[in-house]
Amino acid sequence: MSTVLENMKTRRSIRKYKSDPVSQEILDQIIEAGLYAASGMGTQNPIIIQVTDKKLRDELAEKNREIGGWKEGFDPFYGAPAVLIVLGKKEISNRVYDGSLVMGNLMLAAHDLGIGSCWIHRAKEEFDTEWGKELLKSLGIEGEYEGIGHCILGYAEGESPKAAPRKENRVFYVK
Repeated sequence: MSTVLENMKTRRSIRKYKSDPVSQEILDQIIEAGLYAASGMGTQNPIIIQVTDKKLRDELAEKNREIGGWKEGFDPFYGAPAVLIVLGKKEISNRVYDGSLVMGNLMLAAHDLGIGSCWIHRAKEEFDTEWGKELLKSLGIEGEYEGIGHCILGYAEGESPKAAPRKENRVFYVK
């Protein structure tokens, strides 16, 4: 079986991370994989923001926690030391689909490189706030963007979950 197919079958969402940082070299490889995701009409519209600064990472996690309605002290990023935020230009009708393909590439590349990952939602809500808009502005990002997702990254603490059996009756054939 090809490595790509094997990675698709064995990648799982990780929800407990070591505090060890992921090297910039590895993050760059993961980001590059995201940049090669397919996009409608080849627009390549999604952007990726890498967050490894602990202060901003924790602030982002706190905003996400508040939006999710969890109790204080809960970390919706499960201790992951790196976050890749994927956003799509609001003017592009395929932004969510294109950004979702970027997220998939990020997670598969991370798995291939021995890095745990998990897609964390609520990026849309975060970047609809003044806080999110100000963050983009502070980074020199112009235009209207919709948050697609957070790809949290780090070294898994403990064993990776095993795949659940695949449900039946999910494929229909017309020959």
